[in-house]
Amino acid sequence: MSVRIAIELGDPRGIGPEIVGKVMKDPPAGAEYVLVGPSSLIDPLPGEHVAVGDDLVGDATPGALLQLDQETAGRVTGAEIQRAAQLALDGDVQGIVTAPAEKAALHAAGFTYPGHTEWLAELAGGADVAMMLAGHRLRVVLVTTHLPLRDIFDALTVDRIVQVGQITREALIEGWGISEPRLAVCAVNPHAGEHGLFGSEDQEIIAPAAEQLGAAGPVPADTVFVRAMRGKFDAVLAPYHDIGMTAIKVAEFGRAVNVTLGLPFVRTSPDHGTAFDLAGRGIADPNSMKEAVALAVRLAERRGQQG
Repeated sequence: MSVRIAIELGDPRGIGPEIVGKVMKDPPAGAEYVLVGPSSLIDPLPGEHVAVGDDLVGDATPGALLQLDQETAGRVTGAEIQRAAQLALDGDVQGIVTAPAEKAALHAAGFTYPGHTEWLAELAGGADVAMMLAGHRLRVVLVTTHLPLRDIFDALTVDRIVQVGQITREALIEGWGISEPRLAVCAVNPHAGEHGLFGSEDQEIIAPAAEQLGAAGPVPADTVFVRAMRGKFDAVLAPYHDIGMTAIKVAEFGRAVNVTLGLPFVRTSPDHGTAFDLAGRGIADPNSMKEAVALAVRLAERRGQQG
């Protein structure tokens, strides 16, 4: 029996509707698809449809949707996210794929979450979650996510690193079939602090967390991702957003997939943003979205086999 995957179209002013449309012309096999978005965008596409946002945009044409104001676009996007998540929580679908959203628009509409990860965790009843960027050769999991750099050290604790490591290990076992995951914890300071010369956080926070997890670390940032790509580690725990995101995007941009670990359902998304400058021009690259849909199908199938 095939799994069911909900795909929401993201911000209607961005490239989400275009790349979803391109993927749906030849979608990954093994799943039935439910598209979530305004009728004017999903009606021309194959698959089951769940219309949301029509009260905000009416029967607007796709071109008119590009001109939506920020708050209205945020309300449409927020409605899509909530509906897709509810479909999963109700068991109507086994996974969701979210197209790019603009955080500023969501905030303008009253959805004041740092990102999808934190929002979906709350919708799922306060689940303990972590953000993974998964490519063909590299998997990176963020210990802290959308925080200003100055706030990182308040959030970077031994307990948080251990929690993320445990979520990651369980996901690699259940979702990727890796029986004994090899984890590395990326250092936060240059040269892993150089024995305290460049900061004590690696010795005081990273090292004890890595020891509890049975992981390598702290491993300097300038080598840990290369070693992972060469097969030494199954995933790298990155202490803050940009160190992990930069590594995965340099290594695998256009192929990497954002996966929310720890939810009671599968959630993936492409590794890029709304790309407003490309919207409406028909030139957006759908590869990362296609990877996101394909991975959602594989992860949902594995969950079904284990269930």
